[in-house]
Amino acid sequence: MIRFYRQFGFLLALPFMAGLAFAQATTQAPAPGPQQPALQLLDTLTGSTSDTIIQSLVLITLLSIAPGIAVMVTSFTRIVIAFSFLRTSIGLQTTPANLVMISLAMFLTMFIMAPTFDQAWREGLQPLMEKRISEAEAYDKMTDPFREFMLKNVQEKELVFFQNMAAESSFGTEASERDLRILVPAFMVSELRRGFEIGFLIALPFLIIDLVVATVTMSMGMMMLPPTVVSLPFKVLFFVLVDGWTLLIGSLVRSFH
Repeated sequence: MIRFYRQFGFLLALPFMAGLAFAQATTQAPAPGPQQPALQLLDTLTGSTSDTIIQSLVLITLLSIAPGIAVMVTSFTRIVIAFSFLRTSIGLQTTPANLVMISLAMFLTMFIMAPTFDQAWREGLQPLMEKRISEAEAYDKMTDPFREFMLKNVQEKELVFFQNMAAESSFGTEASERDLRILVPAFMVSELRRGFEIGFLIALPFLIIDLVVATVTMSMGMMMLPPTVVSLPFKVLFFVLVDGWTLLIGSLVRSFH
């Protein structure tokens, strides 16, 4: 994990390093003469400088869409849905705060996805930075670990559904299950389904507590007392006594292959 954090921090610094290299390359290029057209300035740039510009743009683009990628191809979706169901089932609207829940979901995602990230770094991004492989080969090597992770956790029903839709659309019949156009939406729908299944199991015991409290208050003639006022402390106490956070997090981590 420590190695992964170092690699992730180094990845964040890459756009700034690329910008510095580009600035140095442009300052070393010969300045145009007084009568030289502006378009001829592009001819003074070397091929390595052009590669640096392209890599810098690609890295900045990847960093800008990193939250979307984290939702699409990682375990983040299932975890955050389970946390949302937990908070709603207990009856706490703002506790834990959204920042706490999102942060915990992100670190759990990094914990679960660490082997995948490390493999993508070792086999794809690091050789690309060292100029040992091309951009196309690096793309395949960086996406292969995520494809394997999604294939292990996606449900066959969703894969078949999107493959059938692709066969009826402009994708044609050549789209395989490893195609990201098929695999990513199938994985997301599968994660939404499993997240709601986990949410049902989370909400069920708290629903029983609400029903018991409502029955007792109604039998005692407390018509004007909302049952949630009485059931909330019991639900919180029940969750604490069963060590709910450890139980939920352990179940979420073990639910991924």
